[in-house]
Amino acid sequence: MMRMKFPKRYVIVLLTFICTNVCYIERVGFSIAYTFAADAIGVNQANKGMILSMFYYGYVLSQIPGGWAAQRIGGRRVLLLSFILWSLICGLIPLDPNRVTILVLSRLFVGVAQGFIFPAIHTVLAQWVPPQERSRSVSLTTSGMYLGAACGMLFFPSLVKNMGPQSVFFVEAVLGVVWSVIWLKFSSDPPRIDLPKVSIPKVASRDAIKAQAGGVVAPRTVKIPWRRIIFSLPVWAIVVNNFTFHYALYVLMNWLPTYFELGLGLSLQDMGSSKMLPYFNMFIFSNIGGVVADHLITRRILSVTKTRKLLNTMGFVVSAFALMALPLFSTPSGTVMCSAISLGFLALGRAGFAVNHMDVAPKFAGIVMGVSNTAGTLAGIVGVGLTGNILEGAKASNKDLTSSETWKTVFFVPAYLCIFSSVIFLIFSTGEKVFE
Repeated sequence: MMRMKFPKRYVIVLLTFICTNVCYIERVGFSIAYTFAADAIGVNQANKGMILSMFYYGYVLSQIPGGWAAQRIGGRRVLLLSFILWSLICGLIPLDPNRVTILVLSRLFVGVAQGFIFPAIHTVLAQWVPPQERSRSVSLTTSGMYLGAACGMLFFPSLVKNMGPQSVFFVEAVLGVVWSVIWLKFSSDPPRIDLPKVSIPKVASRDAIKAQAGGVVAPRTVKIPWRRIIFSLPVWAIVVNNFTFHYALYVLMNWLPTYFELGLGLSLQDMGSSKMLPYFNMFIFSNIGGVVADHLITRRILSVTKTRKLLNTMGFVVSAFALMALPLFSTPSGTVMCSAISLGFLALGRAGFAVNHMDVAPKFAGIVMGVSNTAGTLAGIVGVGLTGNILEGAKASNKDLTSSETWKTVFFVPAYLCIFSSVIFLIFSTGEKVFE
């Protein structure tokens, strides 16, 4: 790659931002396209929940293998291979709700392919990004998820309405292939001459300086401390919060379109640009959290540990109250406002638990991310499927699915989880390195 005026690590961070953007365009796109196609033929809510959750069954299978693969063969290669695989599946599989077996298998394999992505990203970022830039780099990268979700919510409903559900698969496949080509051309493993040379704050430890010098990721021959990772309380604090974050996110991502249609009598096409606000808010708050965290740490206003706990607690507690308030509003504007506040502050909380992977285990960030994201994926399986069963059970009990009262359980469950998880993080988390 030709010499650029800004450090190569910025290019890597930008490309991983686009990567997460495209991944969430795919996830939101399928939810919108499948919901449209399934509703057209009268698929019940439990079966919809089953199909929507199949992605997460595949996703959970590859989280820890994804961390292992990124550690052994390199995050750059793992990212490329996973993108090519899920893009090919989207380009070749028909979106037909009547062909249940094909849909189940395709969503499983897309989930498996995408399950390698986030452990690989954390491995890549741990290689390229120095400690004092971690919060904003990880926050920018992960904020691509929310911008992708916002773009999907804005453009795909009209695309589905005008060109049919299958058009979403075509767009997703093209985006995946284009990103793969760009990644292949512009990414690289970090050669020593390109390692970041930026000033380290006086507060930084010798390990931070060593990390800047290229010692962040453990050599591929180093034995992974699986037992210590599995039984570490700080890791479990991350795991619990990752589960809760994704439970709330996946429930809202997959079921908000149904709530708008049943609870408010609105289709996504009728809502205009307001439907993207919750995810755009996540994009904004995620980056705010990263900048604030790095500022607090580099200016020595708070320690790393206190910074992580502050932002995590603030994000999850505010999100919990917004979730509890959501079914109290019977207007589109109130519902959008509550979901935007809830998801926005959840994203702010990522500057707590999500960056904490690289605090506690900088040399094994991909591995710890794989363990943590396994829990986050289980949240998708549990939350999306359980919500479908809750609604189907309410319907069987002759409850009105158009009443917001019926939806209270759907939103109160993640709210209570947010409060519980924030307490766990306050008690057990740390910003110090746990694993050598």
